[in-house]
Amino acid sequence: MENTFIKKVIESESAELNKVADSLDYAVIDQLITAIQNTKGNIFTTGCGTSAMAAKKIVHTMQVVNQKVFYLNPSDAVHGGIGAVDKEDMVIVISKGGNTGELCSFVENIKSKGAYIVYVGENENSVLGKAANLFLKIKIDKEPDAYNMLATASTLAVISVFDAIAIYLEQHSAFDQKTFLVNHPSGAVGNRLQVIMNQEK
Repeated sequence: MENTFIKKVIESESAELNKVADSLDYAVIDQLITAIQNTKGNIFTTGCGTSAMAAKKIVHTMQVVNQKVFYLNPSDAVHGGIGAVDKEDMVIVISKGGNTGELCSFVENIKSKGAYIVYVGENENSVLGKAANLFLKIKIDKEPDAYNMLATASTLAVISVFDAIAIYLEQHSAFDQKTFLVNHPSGAVGNRLQVIMNQEK
């Protein structure tokens, strides 16, 4: 019984990811990739709750592939953290509804500094949607829990899109296995890369 339930949830999330792959505006994805490639400063991600977890995952993956991406904590941002943001930077704000109070409270501050704002979520007409320079819509039909409330499939969708962007950047830059090893020297990945590099000597 438990196995059937777990399998059903995983299949439900997988189905939602397939829908997202079909519904994405790839012209916007192209704009975002170009903007990332042209960003002279740093790139920050921010979000609250589960969106914060997605933002931190994006940071880690992007850093591995040699991108200057950092997490901006919303509570720290309004207590001076915004000082790290400059006009040559990009700030990617993740919020399903786009009206999260903590994020909306400082988005105008970021805008006044001239940073390029990307809003990732569902609601173009939200506070964040209206403030952003670029809106990337990532929307699922339904979360797999009984109440359609637990941010699971929607979080995976955001992470999946940015995983794809990270891999694109990895394959369309000077990034190579040597750089990969410098950035990721430990763990199973580091060990595999070391073996590969030794074989190529």
